[in-house]
Amino acid sequence: MGIIQIGTAFNIDLEFEIAEFHKRLLAYLIDFVLLIIYLSSMKYVLYNELLLNWSESAGMDILLISLPMLLYSLLTELWLNGQTVGKKLMNIRVISLEGGEPTFGQYLLRWITKFFEWPFLFGYIAFSGANLIGYTFITGLFGIAVVIIIAVSAKNQRLGDMIAGTVVVSTRSALTIADTVFMNINKTDYKVIFPEVMRLSDRDINTIKGVLTQAAKRNNYDMCHRVSNKIKEVLKIDTDMHVDQFLEKLLEDYNYIATKE
Repeated sequence: MGIIQIGTAFNIDLEFEIAEFHKRLLAYLIDFVLLIIYLSSMKYVLYNELLLNWSESAGMDILLISLPMLLYSLLTELWLNGQTVGKKLMNIRVISLEGGEPTFGQYLLRWITKFFEWPFLFGYIAFSGANLIGYTFITGLFGIAVVIIIAVSAKNQRLGDMIAGTVVVSTRSALTIADTVFMNINKTDYKVIFPEVMRLSDRDINTIKGVLTQAAKRNNYDMCHRVSNKIKEVLKIDTDMHVDQFLEKLLEDYNYIATKE
């Protein structure tokens, strides 16, 4: 299983396990089967149950079938934090090469470059069993090129990932610095020690959380030392607290101040 290192805002490299190719393929097949089921079901409802005529309902067909199928991967990845249904079942997800959740623009670029699927998504409109098989075959041929690109790229990226600056990783073992930083501070007499923490960006806070999580898993606090020194330099903080306690306190102060505002 491949490992990639992604740099953070504090010049710290975090490790991620690249999603195995067979998981990506199975995730795609799951999503594709779901689209086939949706297509067949909606066709049956429109033309068998509602008895609509194709010549009179082409617009409705496109609106209720083509557009949902076309937007499926974009919307699910946006709503499910980088996962389609297939990716979720296979425990893989899309992340940015900057280490966090991709931006809308990155999701959009990944989606636009799925042009190899479009013959199927639009070609089914001239519906018949032969046409469906034909367009599925054409989509499969385009898919072969995608497979080749993934196989030869250093980070197992398809063309859309390269353009968007994203990569697909395993969710079970890989550390994602986009993990929640929420901490419930219930102390009524809580005292903020480092109010300067609010000068850090959301990405900085996520990085701190990710570094602490990874350090605890590996029992190696070298990264904590480096991040701690960088934060002290940027925020001009002078403290003798142990590095992990210092970073934990920063997270607590951040959560307390953020929830009280």
